[in-house]
Amino acid sequence: MNLVIVGTMAYDAIETPLGKTDKIIGGSATYASLSASYFTKNIGVVSVVGEDFSVDKLNLMQQKNISLGGVEIKKGEKSFFWSGKYHSDMNSRDTLVTELNVLANFKPVVPENYKPVEFLMLGNLTPSVQLSVIEQAESSPKLIALDTMNFWIESALDELKNVVKLVDILIINDEEARQLSGEYSIKKAAKVIMDMGPQILVIKQGEHGALLFKGDNIFFAPALPLEEVFDPTGAGDTFAGGFMGYLANTQDLSFDNMKRAIIYGSAMASFCVEKFGTERLLDLSAEEIELRVEKFARLVDFSRSFVS
Repeated sequence: MNLVIVGTMAYDAIETPLGKTDKIIGGSATYASLSASYFTKNIGVVSVVGEDFSVDKLNLMQQKNISLGGVEIKKGEKSFFWSGKYHSDMNSRDTLVTELNVLANFKPVVPENYKPVEFLMLGNLTPSVQLSVIEQAESSPKLIALDTMNFWIESALDELKNVVKLVDILIINDEEARQLSGEYSIKKAAKVIMDMGPQILVIKQGEHGALLFKGDNIFFAPALPLEEVFDPTGAGDTFAGGFMGYLANTQDLSFDNMKRAIIYGSAMASFCVEKFGTERLLDLSAEEIELRVEKFARLVDFSRSFVS
């Protein structure tokens, strides 16, 4: 399998200043796999859903060449559900409801045809679940990326550090980087975190872009200014899916290509926030994606001259 994505498949109910939804599909694995499907067609998902999860949505994902052989459907049980309300700045939100349901006792089983995986993306889950997936891989993947959140940094730090030692890339936001490292300076935080194990660190900064660290190399990707942001939910997972999908497709792990992957991931995230849930990720064209990437390129394109 070219790319295996482990994470949640869920239902969300979202309210933003621009509107609200009833239950719609969400979850880290859903966003990430849909995003990655625009770059590579050999994707496998490992997750768990309840009997209530939409068969139509599962079929739609399969139509995008996303294998769901690793998705367990628990009969008589309900899928993970999250409900949240965003503040007017869209950068902060209140969680209204969290129902773990099938996720409470999730024990991932990696299918045999997934085990010789080349690129492995571990979405935001308990560190013990993430570790279980790494241990099930038959051979060492070319690249393992890990996402986590402040909850696990607070409640399962030792377990998390054990997993972080085993991965190549850690993808977190700036607040989490400071929390994990104990350093306020992002540059100092990056050094502390990379000393924990990962050779590469991606720090998401929301509307302010993303930073890529590898050794002494640093790259900054801006966020694209948008006239309206309908729903930021899943933008980080969409970014990570685009990033990993691009790397899995190109098979190039050089720093220069990772910079390109950051831009493609950022472009996918910019599409995600334009509509509620996964709606915008369902019908993109290759031309739309390339035009969006070109907009990102123009944001940082300049001519340099020295004044004596």
